[in-house]
Amino acid sequence: MKKFNITVNGKLYAVEVEEVGAGQGGFTYQPVQGVSQPAVQPQPATQPAPAAQSAPKAVKAPEGPATGELITSPMPGTILDIKVTEGQAIKAGDVVLILEAMKMENEIVAPNDGVVNKIHTTKSSNVSTGDALVTIG
Repeated sequence: MKKFNITVNGKLYAVEVEEVGAGQGGFTYQPVQGVSQPAVQPQPATQPAPAAQSAPKAVKAPEGPATGELITSPMPGTILDIKVTEGQAIKAGDVVLILEAMKMENEIVAPNDGVVNKIHTTKSSNVSTGDALVTIG
């Protein structure tokens, strides 16, 4: 038996602790006094009703028969400005639109020369990674 003085909430308690399983490497935990603890039954996890679950966000798909190279959003963000119009001729490296992500303005540029066939987004719209932005033909 080992004796310890323990202070709990400002009150001093003298306790005796019996060492069990010394040298055996294992411990068993059993109540010392017959204090009955209220039995707590584990509650099954409740799943929200299917109607309460949010519907998955629809990915913006290209509309119409626009052909050419599709420029997609490289990251989630908000479209601040669209610098081109449909039918406009552009060169590789021209800024097509400005995408704000994490408080930074990112210029999305044309990968090659061509004509803007279709603009798939609008100013102030939120886009996710991979959403269609512009088709260049």
